[in-house]
Amino acid sequence: MTKHTIIVPDIGGSDAAEVVEVLVAVGDEVAEDQGLVVLESDKASMEIPSDVSGTVVELLVAEGDALAEGATLAIVETTAADQLGQDTASAEVVPDSTVEATGSGVGDAPEVTEVPLTESANTGSAELVVAVPDIGTDEAVDLIELEIELGQTVTEGDTLVVLESDKASMDVPAPQAGVIREIFVSAGQQVKEGDSLVRLEVPTRAVSKPSDDKDAALSTVAQEIAADPASAQVGSSEPTPFHIEPKNQTAIPVNPPQQSSDDGAEDGSESYAGPAVRKLAREFGVPLAAVRGTGPRGRVLKEDLHRYVQDVMESGSSRGSGPVLPEFPSIDFSQFGPVDVVDRSRLDKLTATNMQRSWLSVPHVTQFDDADISDLENFRKSLKGEADRRGTKLTPLPFLLKAAAVALKSNPKINSSLSDGGDTLTFKNYVHIGMAVDTPAGLVVPVIRDVDQKSVWDIAAEVLELAEKARDRKLRPAEMQGAGFTLSSLGAIGGRGFTPIVNTPEVAILGIGRADIRPVWDGDAFAPRKLLPLALSYDHRVVNGGDAGRFLTELCGILGDMRRAIL
Repeated sequence: MTKHTIIVPDIGGSDAAEVVEVLVAVGDEVAEDQGLVVLESDKASMEIPSDVSGTVVELLVAEGDALAEGATLAIVETTAADQLGQDTASAEVVPDSTVEATGSGVGDAPEVTEVPLTESANTGSAELVVAVPDIGTDEAVDLIELEIELGQTVTEGDTLVVLESDKASMDVPAPQAGVIREIFVSAGQQVKEGDSLVRLEVPTRAVSKPSDDKDAALSTVAQEIAADPASAQVGSSEPTPFHIEPKNQTAIPVNPPQQSSDDGAEDGSESYAGPAVRKLAREFGVPLAAVRGTGPRGRVLKEDLHRYVQDVMESGSSRGSGPVLPEFPSIDFSQFGPVDVVDRSRLDKLTATNMQRSWLSVPHVTQFDDADISDLENFRKSLKGEADRRGTKLTPLPFLLKAAAVALKSNPKINSSLSDGGDTLTFKNYVHIGMAVDTPAGLVVPVIRDVDQKSVWDIAAEVLELAEKARDRKLRPAEMQGAGFTLSSLGAIGGRGFTPIVNTPEVAILGIGRADIRPVWDGDAFAPRKLLPLALSYDHRVVNGGDAGRFLTELCGILGDMRRAIL
């Protein structure tokens, strides 16, 4: 039997997703790919499956927890032989001789395992080597901070070192109280799971001579010291000074990293922050030198960046200038009659925040036009029999997506994005189009990739598949990323038109109203034609009226005669 730790996989760059439902309990038998929990991010809800079959022996999360990629979810006990024998590469000790300290979520203590023991019978103390725990990757990570020094006394849970990958930072805690007797690492080096970090001397009583089965005795000592360091005993009272030394390791003098006093550099190069935080600061366009770090020794954390951005949004400007929006007065509506107060879902609140940010930061312009889809509708209805044979449904949306893809290829500025703080414009050589889907949980936008390279039949099948996934909360993060343009259709919901908000970093979005029959002058008389209202909202920093007009004109022409799509 072996224990396997289930962690949160890549969830699409979301800093944290809320646990909205726990699907299993301790003691449940789970199969590979069976859902364990349901997470809800700012884009969608998703099930996180088990990657092994076995028995759930420990749940490390609860409903309401906020988790990021790499956070531990549960421990599943399996019988897979290829998962056994994870030794420490630093001492000859059986897997049972471990001391564990578990935590969950970002910033919590990771699981500390594989702790080799050394018994000093004459001094009434035991020594254990704390190794790098399971960090969710086989790659080496940076040891960015050493929180202890030789001879220092630590208590259980005190941080020993801080590790940082490109995804997150994590503290490695002391599994027991004791004194640091040897340090095997230094700040700045890279370590992997199983590498020894420090030798810790912990108090204990004299340990008796082990039995003939030395491995069994070692296992018992480890378990008893882990359970009660003051009373670990094996067999008789005769002490035996057996000693387990780490292999090929020596103590390395360590000087803790000192924070530079020049934290005011404009580019933030002297700010004390890890690579993941620096990357996030670049994405936000935030100067690190302006952010006050709250981590150890003033280290800038992701939470500090989020707090800084929130303060900037609330104050209107990072330099304290500019308008400040007044707060709405709080009103007790119950004084006017009965009310029901319902908590908004996390998805609803984050969607509202994103919409407000886009509306406030992007200068919106909306242009309107009507597409004559009379011939298109006749053609679409004539294909109903073939659609039934293919097992799909041919709605107007696949034709709209195909027409938009052709128009985007001819008008590449509509398929671009601002970058480098507005200094450059990125033109995308692919056509990925998002489609807004209304679900009971809120609005989500799955993305159809390479629309220009797919047939209308392929697009129709993918539209139905993604819409069903969206309603069932089965969309993967990758299925909601990478769009360069978005369609938002009121369709059967109703309404002749609306002004959609640009989904930044895209620069345009197409709003589609409800088609209806209206009289159109054909040169000789008024004829009934089916017209589809279109509204193109765009970022006026990138797209001007001429760009938008050419795009809408071509789009309406293609929808009026789909044969243009093959030209």
